[in-house]
Amino acid sequence: MYLSEPDKQKIIEICRKNDVSYCALFGSFARGDATEKSDIDLLVKFSKPKGYSWVEAALEIEDTLGKAVDLITVNGLSPLIRDYVMEDLSVLYDEGQQSFSPAYS
Repeated sequence: MYLSEPDKQKIIEICRKNDVSYCALFGSFARGDATEKSDIDLLVKFSKPKGYSWVEAALEIEDTLGKAVDLITVNGLSPLIRDYVMEDLSVLYDEGQQSFSPAYS
């Protein structure tokens, strides 16, 4: 199962509202092998420092889509899972249209 286009648009709307400048899907929904129990894995970058208020964005996406969300910030991306994330990374929203690669940030 893939994330539907309407659900992707909802995520983009929430990103814009929460100062997210970059959002990419990874994991089972990006690969198309998600099940009803799968969570939505998102890699995000904020346009300004957010502290822990990024949790609000994750909760809003969860409430809107009715699925658990695992939101990882670019700066918080562990080198241990970086290659795994990059394998299926699918950009949903990139405000600056920057050629951004979390593998090297």
